[in-house]
Amino acid sequence: MPFVRPEQRAAWQRLQQLAQGPLPHLRSLLAPGQDARHASLQREAAGLQLDASHQGVTPEVLEALLALAQESGVAEQALAQRTGQPINTTEGRAVLHAALRGADMASPPWGSELSADVAAERERFLTAAERVRNGAWRGHSGERFTDIVNIGIGGSDLGPRMACKALQAHTRADLRVHFVSNPDAWALYDTLATLRPETTLLVVQSKTFTTQETLTLAASARRWLADAGLVGDAQRQHLAAVTASPSRSAEQGFDAAHTFGFWDWVGGRYSVWSAIGFPLAVAVGADAFRQFLAGGHAMDRHFWDAPPAQNLPLLMALLGVWNRNFLQCPTQVVSPYASRLQYFAPFVQQMDMESNGKSVHVDGSAAVVGTGPIVWGGLGIDGQHAYFQLLHQGQHRVPIEFIGVRSEDTPLPLAGEHHRVVLLNLQAQARALALGRSSADTEAALRQSGLSAGEAQALAPHRTFRGNVPSSTLWLPDLSPYSLGALVALYEHKVFCQAAVWGIHAFDQWGVELGKTMARELEAQAAVTADAQADAQPR
Repeated sequence: MPFVRPEQRAAWQRLQQLAQGPLPHLRSLLAPGQDARHASLQREAAGLQLDASHQGVTPEVLEALLALAQESGVAEQALAQRTGQPINTTEGRAVLHAALRGADMASPPWGSELSADVAAERERFLTAAERVRNGAWRGHSGERFTDIVNIGIGGSDLGPRMACKALQAHTRADLRVHFVSNPDAWALYDTLATLRPETTLLVVQSKTFTTQETLTLAASARRWLADAGLVGDAQRQHLAAVTASPSRSAEQGFDAAHTFGFWDWVGGRYSVWSAIGFPLAVAVGADAFRQFLAGGHAMDRHFWDAPPAQNLPLLMALLGVWNRNFLQCPTQVVSPYASRLQYFAPFVQQMDMESNGKSVHVDGSAAVVGTGPIVWGGLGIDGQHAYFQLLHQGQHRVPIEFIGVRSEDTPLPLAGEHHRVVLLNLQAQARALALGRSSADTEAALRQSGLSAGEAQALAPHRTFRGNVPSSTLWLPDLSPYSLGALVALYEHKVFCQAAVWGIHAFDQWGVELGKTMARELEAQAAVTADAQADAQPR
C-alpha cells in the first residue's frame, strides 16, 4: 500500500480533535459505573493479563486508535514481516526473529528450509549448553566449569543478562554466569578477580566479530587465561564464540565446534532467542530455554491471529501512541515490581529506543510527528523512593507501564508477606498517580489531622496532587521461562506496531553505526599521527 504520512490519516486527525478535549480526568474514568470501559481495556494473551483502565482513553479514543491501526496498515506490515519480506529496506534484510521461536508450525510462513536451519543451530548450542551443565565439556585441566563469563555489548549483553537475572530461581548455585559489556578495565577486572581460569569458560558474542568494545575485552580476558598458563590448544577449551561471521571468529582462534551462529536477519536487540541466548541456556538448561521460546511463540500466535480489538501488543502500542502524540508525553517509564526483573527496563530501553529513535519516515521524508519515546525506569519499589516524586508532583506527565507477578516462589518463610507488601505498593502507586488529590480534599485532610484552617490552607499547595497520570499494569502469572518469553515477545510486537503507525524503520540503527565509524576514524588518525611522530624522531 502507498505510504501516507501519519498526520494525513483521517484517524490521526480525529484523535487530534479528541485530544483537544475537554478530556475527562482519570478520577471520572475510574469512578463507579464505568464497568463497560473497564472491561474494554482488559486483555489476556499467553498467560499475561493487561489492565489498561488507568489509561486516559475514552471509548471514542479507543475506537479512533483502532481505526488508526487499520489506516496505518499494521496488520499488512506484520504479514510482510512474518513472511520474510525485506522490511529492513535500508539494509535489504528480512526481520525474522520470530522464526527463532516458532517450532510448532507445519508450514511456517518463512519457509521450511529456514526453519530447518534454525532448528539445527538451536540443537547445536543447546546440546553444548547441556555439555557444560553436565560436565562433558570441561576445561583443559579436566575440571568442570564453575563460571561462564559472557563478553558482548548491546543486544549481545542486555538480552541474556536480563533473562538470566529474571530466571535466577531456575539456575544452579554451582554454575554462575557473569556478564561484561563495558570496556572500562575495572568492569572486567572486577568480574575475573574472584574466578579461576581453570574453571572459567569465556563466551565472546559479536554479530560481526569486529565490535571494538567486545574485542578489547576478549583480548584482555584471553591474556588472563594465558597468564595462568592456558595458551594455544589449552586455551581453546575455554573459549566459545557466538557470531554471524564465523570466518572472523575462526581467524581469531575460536574452534568451529565451539562457535554458534545466527543470521543477518536477527537484530542484536531481538537476538536472545538465538545462540546469543547460549549463556541463558547454560544457566537454566535446554528444557527451560525451550519453554522460554514457547512463551514467545505463544505471544506471536496471539499477535498474528487475534483481531485488532482483542490484540494485546497492539493495544499497548496504540496507548503509547496516544500518550506520545496526542497527550504530548515524550517519555515512558517501565516499572517492574519483581527484583528479578532488575534488568528489564534497560533491556526494553534498548529495544524501543534503538528501534524507534528515528526522525525520518520510510519514504525518506522528515517526520513532523513524535516518534519513539524516551524509555526509562527500573524496579518500582526503589523508584518510589527516588524519581516517583517527580511523577506525582513534577512538571512532566510521564506514562507508566507497571509489571507485576501474581505468584511468589522465593524460599523464605515470610516470602508471602514480602509479596503482599510489594503488590500493595504497585496497586497503590497506580491508583495514587491516576486519582491524585484535589486542593479541597487536601485541605480537608489537613484539617482532620489537627491543623488550623490557616495552616491547612498554607500547606495545601505543597500536598496537593494533580493525578491524571496514565498507566497500565501488566500481570505475569509467575516468573517462569514461559512467562518471560511471552513478556519479551509482547514488547517486541509493541515496538513493531508503533513503528508501523509512525511510518518509520524499526530495524536499522544507523546512529549506532555512526559512533562506531567515528571511533575507527579517530583510531586511524591517531595511528597516522603516531607514525609521523616516530618518523620525525632523530635516527
